[in-house]
Amino acid sequence: MTGFGKAVAESPTKKISVEIKSLNSKQLDLNVRIPYSFRERELDVRSTVARLLERGKADVLITAETLPGAQTAVASRLNVDAMKEYRRQVSEAAAELGIPEPADWYSVLMRFPDVMHSETAETADDADAEALARAVEAAAEGLLAHRRAEGEALERFFETRIQAIGELLAQVEPYEKERVVKIRQRIEDSLAKIPVAEYDKGRLEQEMIFYIEKLDVNEEKQRLAKHLAYFMETMNAAGPGQGKKLGFIAQEMGREINTLGSKSNHAEMQAIVVRMKDLLEQIKEQVLNVM
Repeated sequence: MTGFGKAVAESPTKKISVEIKSLNSKQLDLNVRIPYSFRERELDVRSTVARLLERGKADVLITAETLPGAQTAVASRLNVDAMKEYRRQVSEAAAELGIPEPADWYSVLMRFPDVMHSETAETADDADAEALARAVEAAAEGLLAHRRAEGEALERFFETRIQAIGELLAQVEPYEKERVVKIRQRIEDSLAKIPVAEYDKGRLEQEMIFYIEKLDVNEEKQRLAKHLAYFMETMNAAGPGQGKKLGFIAQEMGREINTLGSKSNHAEMQAIVVRMKDLLEQIKEQVLNVM
């Protein structure tokens, strides 16, 4: 979900720049910084970005500058009524204080506040709004292109890790068969060390079979293999929301790997399980980046 996009568009009077930066988030979280003159267009900006990005914590920065020589809707005028009132008050003060009136009334009056009044358009016109819409969409598309490139790299990342876990799973079988023999031999050796030990060999055989069945990992191996296949199938499927599904599948893979480790009772098998866990943790860290 991470990415960055930037675009610039121009209207007859303005140059509009849009930058969009996106980070991971479970939902869509938009933060929009927009010039005051475009405030009425903020909902349109949010709608466009939400439609294209779907998820992620996105910061949208919009700036606008007036083009050199552009004819803007700005008008300045003298506030004559204010100038009359200021002149009256200055004349009364001069008479009361016994001082002469100013020789250059114009320069004096122009120093007072509110004498010059500027009227600036507070909202962008249609041409500016169209330029803004073009810039927002282009910046969002640029961010999506960045996401797609990252997604392709993640796909290769996941494929290698899933394949490696599958290869490790295949290495379990030889040790699994060897483990049964070792467990049986260990029990018999322990019984032989007891000075006087009388036992029913038939009952002992039954107990050993029961004990070995409890350590059987065939079901865990089969479920883990299915989870690996389902992960690849989900990753290659089209449509939104695949990232959450991959996260759930990774959790199920973790359960089977943990059970496999707890039942292994064999040093080499446990070493394989540790390597599986390491690969799975790498997958879990990166699956957060997937839409």
